Amino acid sequence: MKVIAHIHSDFPEKFGIPRQSGLVEKLQASVVFEPEYRNPAAVRGLEGYSHIWLLWQFSEAVRDGWSPTVHPPRLGGNRHMGVFATRSPFRPNPIGLSSVRLKGIEISRRLGPVLWVEGADLMDGTPIYDIKPYLPYTDSHPDAVGGFADDFVDYGLEVNFPQELLALIPEEKREGLMGILSQDPRPSYQNDPQRIYGVAFGSQNIRFQVRDGVLTVVKVEPYGGADGR
Repeated sequence: MKVIAHIHSDFPEKFGIPRQSGLVEKLQASVVFEPEYRNPAAVRGLEGYSHIWLLWQFSEAVRDGWSPTVHPPRLGGNRHMGVFATRSPFRPNPIGLSSVRLKGIEISRRLGPVLWVEGADLMDGTPIYDIKPYLPYTDSHPDAVGGFADDFVDYGLEVNFPQELLALIPEEKREGLMGILSQDPRPSYQNDPQRIYGVAFGSQNIRFQVRDGVLTVVKVEPYGGADGR
């Protein structure tokens, strides 16, 4: 398959990315096509849809072998589930599927059509294989059953983000960041109230602690890459 585009998001690292698309609706990202596919005719009619599907590669999880079972983080990392009963990135084919809101299409002189989306759960630079329109009359199933994932639908943390630290975040990105933190970026098996975690978001590193269901931001500092966390 050919990579047709890449996404540009505020996630330079995997840690902190929402576990599913649409969980944090205000997260903004852009989809930029590869030169071969920068023909505005290729997106003609797409502006009429509110949502689109992105098919993409788990580029940070490509491996030679595969396992029939995985350890879903929400189950504490100590219970086995069949790989096809989860959305784990460690699959026979490292393909992801995300439903995102299409906010607009910009025709750039340099980049061709650029898709602006909200609610994406993709790391910055993720390769995209295909884009399809979301069809509510067939893609939506309100009576569907979500298996063991239904146990975590309403899970969330209270977020304490001191105003003097929140002021360091660009205003248009604050709501998205608050949504990320409320989803609890930590693995479920880590519950040390003294530990300070760091989520890379845009050009900043958001450091926080979690105690008794409350996530408290303790520091906002420049992001220095994986070695600088």
